Amino acid sequence: MIKYIILTAAFLVAFQGFLSGQGSASNGPYKPSSPIVLNGVHDKIISNLRIINPSGHCISLSNCSNITIQKCKLGPSEKEGVNLYNCTNITVTNCSMDSIETGVYAHGCTGIKVTYNDVSNVQGPMPRGQMVQFNNVSGAGNSISYNVGENTPGQSFPEDEISIFMSNGTATDPIQVIGNWIRGGGPSTSGGGIMIGDKGGSYIVVQDNILVDPGQYGISVSGGNHITVSNNRIYARKQSFCNVGLYVWNQSPTDCSFITISNNQVNYTNKSGEINNMWNAGNCGVILGWETNHYNTHLNSSILPAKIIGRCQKDSISTPTP
Repeated sequence: MIKYIILTAAFLVAFQGFLSGQGSASNGPYKPSSPIVLNGVHDKIISNLRIINPSGHCISLSNCSNITIQKCKLGPSEKEGVNLYNCTNITVTNCSMDSIETGVYAHGCTGIKVTYNDVSNVQGPMPRGQMVQFNNVSGAGNSISYNVGENTPGQSFPEDEISIFMSNGTATDPIQVIGNWIRGGGPSTSGGGIMIGDKGGSYIVVQDNILVDPGQYGISVSGGNHITVSNNRIYARKQSFCNVGLYVWNQSPTDCSFITISNNQVNYTNKSGEINNMWNAGNCGVILGWETNHYNTHLNSSILPAKIIGRCQKDSISTPTP
């Protein structure tokens, strides 16, 4: 007898991530480079560079388009690993970033893809301190997917590991936050794992992410409309800054509606030692799928591998030729 298996779209997305692996697969070698600052440049590949900048960004692009940043090693840096302003169609992939203010910060951009990167020990301080932040990013082709972010206590000061601020996808191509692995947050009492709809936003999908001890919260819907949060796993042990695993609470005067929160698994312990998995403030209308989420007592820190940063790469830094 031949058995047929019907694969759902969600499974296919998860399977793609499984095949490719989360985080950077770059093996180097890396060529040492001074910081890169480009304005009005188009159709370029930036690849295999090692950049340290104690006084600014590693890579800064303004008014640029059709640029790929790949297989680079960025940081330590006083500012962002990659800073994007008013750019179109920029891809950051298979890069490794460590000890930077924020990994990738995109402001007023469209078509931004941040995929398969390793980002460790972001430094902040607030309002920076993210693996990736979209600020007024809009249109089609925007994605933060299959990245790995890890913050070690005492070596980092993250805020929201992924922040989607005043950003809008489209009905046919929403902003995608898919398949990211996040471990470590705090001691910020306001920051956490993934925040969407901050000060509004629309057409955003947050799916198949895994979060372990991400901070004050796991996933937050802070406003916006046409937002879907599904099939994520969120775990946190008791820590002094922990509050709630997943919440919906409109914190701005903009509309908050058409929110779907479904099939998420949560085991979140707050600072008082109580299980505090989910909270709905009630000011975003009816939340579709709310009853399908559940408290999974079997969730623990082992939902992520012991090693998540650099698990797919070999660090090799080249020596410049005289």
